[in-house]
Amino acid sequence: MSRAGFDADVAGIASLAEPTRRALYLYVQAQESAVSRDEAAAAVDVPRHTAKFHLDKLADDGLLTVEFARRTGRRGPGAGRPAKLYRPASRELAVTLPERRYRLAGQLMARAITETRNNAVPVAQALGGAAQEHGRWMAGEALRETTGSPTHDELLGAARRVLDQEGYGSRSDQAGLILANCPFRALADEHAPVICDMNLAIMEGFLAGLGRLHLTAVLEPAQGRCCVRLTAEGHSSE
Repeated sequence: MSRAGFDADVAGIASLAEPTRRALYLYVQAQESAVSRDEAAAAVDVPRHTAKFHLDKLADDGLLTVEFARRTGRRGPGAGRPAKLYRPASRELAVTLPERRYRLAGQLMARAITETRNNAVPVAQALGGAAQEHGRWMAGEALRETTGSPTHDELLGAARRVLDQEGYGSRSDQAGLILANCPFRALADEHAPVICDMNLAIMEGFLAGLGRLHLTAVLEPAQGRCCVRLTAEGHSSE
């Protein structure tokens, strides 16, 4: 997740800490159709101006969307101004610290299962292919951050920013890069072989798209970090 996306999700979730605002949000979310300020105010027993303030704040924070409609169905002169209505936003908010990417894991696994069902590919092979494809997409994101013919350091910097946005929390050492966080920690705790192989495939796809970095993805499980690390080609861990 980007810093801007993280900040936006934190702001959205923090918005619900205020009790009246939270009550209004839960009321709007439970309705089948958009609601007016008057309806929301009556439902949670607050003055209309209070409901207006909190509903607009929820809209500003991305939790509600706004639309305008005449509730009477009348049209033309004398029909009155359209009412401002609120409904839940389709956007999903999630903040985990350290960052986790369980939705991504589910997407990759769903793609692998679909490939297995449609083409009789072994599921482990299908998951590896889906993971490598995601890694290549990550490489494309890093390349888009650079211009012309980037130096090694510029490309490495872009690669690390993408790794951080994807929840891996990279840091450098003499051997290459350590991935300080596993975005799939809870899954890895119970299904380490599957998740570690998936992480390895993601990093293989990532590095394949950034060949000039001369890094290799290797499985090197350790407590408190990702099971994969990125080592400089030719470096020996012995």
